Amino acid sequence: MSKMVLVRPSVLEGEVKAPPSKSYTHRAYAAALLSDGISRIVDPLKSRDTNATKKACILLGAEVEEREGFIVIRGGEFRTPDNIIDVENSGTTLRLFTAISAHIPKGYVILTGDDSIRRRPMEPLLRALRALGVECWSSKLDGTAPIIVRGGGVEGGEARIIGWISSQFISALIYASTRSREGAKIILEGEPVSKPYIDASIEVLRRFGFKVERDGYNVFEIEGRQHGRPCEFRVPGDFGSAAFLMVGACLTGGKVTVRGLSLNLPQADATIITFLRSLGCHVEIFEDAVRVNGAGKICGGEYDLKNSPDLLPVIACIAAKCSDETIIKGVGHAKFKESDRIAAMTEELTKLGVEVKPLPDGLKIRGKERIDGGCILDPHGDHRIFMALTVLAASTEKGCIVRDPEVAEISYPQFLGHARSLGLNIEVLGN
Repeated sequence: MSKMVLVRPSVLEGEVKAPPSKSYTHRAYAAALLSDGISRIVDPLKSRDTNATKKACILLGAEVEEREGFIVIRGGEFRTPDNIIDVENSGTTLRLFTAISAHIPKGYVILTGDDSIRRRPMEPLLRALRALGVECWSSKLDGTAPIIVRGGGVEGGEARIIGWISSQFISALIYASTRSREGAKIILEGEPVSKPYIDASIEVLRRFGFKVERDGYNVFEIEGRQHGRPCEFRVPGDFGSAAFLMVGACLTGGKVTVRGLSLNLPQADATIITFLRSLGCHVEIFEDAVRVNGAGKICGGEYDLKNSPDLLPVIACIAAKCSDETIIKGVGHAKFKESDRIAAMTEELTKLGVEVKPLPDGLKIRGKERIDGGCILDPHGDHRIFMALTVLAASTEKGCIVRDPEVAEISYPQFLGHARSLGLNIEVLGN
């Protein structure tokens, strides 16, 4: 019997420290690998996803030493890995390191991952890398992992890429182009999604001394033969992970303060503050904390998550407790995440008696203020859906069982511990 959790009706109240940002941990590790010398990454997230990126750095030549509260990375020297790069469930690792792998001096790099990863589209990135002089292809010749990349460096030049599937494609091209021989010009075709993630990538590179010129989100010009400089980078708290606890307060009528959050670095999921206020929650912002008071009626509305698609599961769960109509749009690319999040949320909310209609780019939801619960919910192997359904289950009349709690380790290993400390009544079932 696989593990499940029994979530009983609860009210989330109290204070907790946000986990470090997964996005910034990935990007800081990659920038340290590209930079000559010794960098220090302070307060990195330790999770399955970020561990996959750390291992990728080591396989590609970085020397990594873990210390209390920080990680030391000596980068700048690439080598041909002696094993495949297993990204596990991390799409960010797959995209970034498919591009960066081209910098090994000779030989080939093979990148693969779990079932979900081996379904994710990669062909747009592979085509763009070929335009920059990189030999790379899907081993199955269908544009999905396993991916094979030939070393020898990135020549450079001009590459065009679509922006509507994943901003990770753009970030990967920019990272790899910093050490190209000729420099590179990356041209985006169409309106990109998840723009704040592109901003985050460029900001991390800037902190490590790399130069990227840009014309909005249309054209990026990267000077070649850059080597960066060692940096001490402090990873900020993660708004995306903190959102589950904030939404828990909103759903259960509690009051939760999350410390360690700052608006000084771009984070797509910081828009949770705006969304929660629109949905009827009282939100206070302090210098390094956010407090959410869930007392009051949840309101419906229309929400465009094009730039923050990871918030789809939690916004859908709030909408499930609102009798007004809620429309979530701009997340057609959520079909290419750890699961098809549009289909998965439709299926699970329907089990709870919520009226849900999938849209080509989102969901239309008419919820109800009282949800009975008493059913078994399946996160579809998706860490964000598990955490969203768990806090929703706490707001039901009878509670619910939620499958596969171990998937939270992908991005927020402390989730259940933090939720318990805030009053979540939960029992782990199974082996």
